[in-house]
Amino acid sequence: MGADARAARPTRDQALAGRPDAAARPEISASWRRVRAGGLAPGAEPAVAPLSEAEIATRRTSSALAPLMPSITASLEPVVDDGLLLVLTDVDGRVLWQRGRAGVRRLADTLGFVPGSAWTEVNVGTNAIGTCLVVGEPVHIRGPEHYVESHTRWSCAAAPVLDPWTGETLGAIDISGPAQSVQRSVLALVGVTARLAAAEVRADHARALERLRAHAAPVVARVGGRALAIDPAGHVAAATGFSAPERLVLPADLSTSCTWLPTLGAVSVEPLPGGWLVRLGGETAQATELVLDLCGQPVLRVRTTSHTWEYRPSPRHAEILLALVRAPEGRTAAELAADLFADPTRLVTVRAEVSRLRRTLGSVLEARPYRIAPGVRATVLLPVDGPAIVGSSAPVVWSTGASAVRGPS
Repeated sequence: MGADARAARPTRDQALAGRPDAAARPEISASWRRVRAGGLAPGAEPAVAPLSEAEIATRRTSSALAPLMPSITASLEPVVDDGLLLVLTDVDGRVLWQRGRAGVRRLADTLGFVPGSAWTEVNVGTNAIGTCLVVGEPVHIRGPEHYVESHTRWSCAAAPVLDPWTGETLGAIDISGPAQSVQRSVLALVGVTARLAAAEVRADHARALERLRAHAAPVVARVGGRALAIDPAGHVAAATGFSAPERLVLPADLSTSCTWLPTLGAVSVEPLPGGWLVRLGGETAQATELVLDLCGQPVLRVRTTSHTWEYRPSPRHAEILLALVRAPEGRTAAELAADLFADPTRLVTVRAEVSRLRRTLGSVLEARPYRIAPGVRATVLLPVDGPAIVGSSAPVVWSTGASAVRGPS
């Protein structure tokens, strides 16, 4: 066991004995609080049932990381040559690709760390993959900092891969190996590789937007009134008649029928090669009802007196909305950080996420404190069994006794 791992062992033992774990790194303490809230025991042997070969193949084919594999593996091939394991997962923490020598792969097999297995905090406790997907930044986990005892002989460093164009998390890059072999310096290498992958994704999107702009600019110029051309992610390629935002957040199923957007009001939509032509109407009806449907993949529905707008929020935005519906009086940034991360100091992350959500929902969300606007009836539809959001380790998801329905104030 390396010096870092040996130093972490007394902190782990104190925490498991019920003494305060303040000596642990803040990100580890917060992760352990989330995992404890989810009911996982340190002595558990987590069930990590892998996906079938067919399902793994399907996820690999559809993964946004697939075209990035050559550049990622080229960047990290030296650590594989040094006897460590390179792993790429999807946003659900499912292992899609592994690269490593036979010896380290055999060790990973003993942990159930195999293609198709799920490495979220909910499934296996504190680990670099699951924890980086929760906090949205690179994470290094030394052996005893793993929550589950059987994983303490293992160390890992992982970083999420973000799509800077859409704001979505695409998956994670992880380097793992025996506890003494994954030093903190590996974290910087993983983080840089993730940023380079994100830059590659952004460049591809930007080229597609330029192609759309070349086609759409003359079309929009001929349109009377207010109109704009957008790509599938809502980025504006051209506009006429008004000062358009840089990006619109689109409903789950944009169609050619007349629809409504929280930030623009009534619109009509026509397809363009590589995007959409959006014409603005005159109606600016205010939202009267918000429904967060968690009976499956999260779906958000916002209704006015004449329209319904449906959107699939990210798991993080679903967590924020769940917290706000359960607290009609509103939440401060620190309170939301505790709701999401069990760590009230993560103010920057929370403010950035709520800012993005407010750009999506417009006047439906208010600030100081963060809350759903008075007069908007907010409802959460919860599943009969299991957590409100599958795979989430946010404390607000595992809390009980909160009302699922809030009426207008």
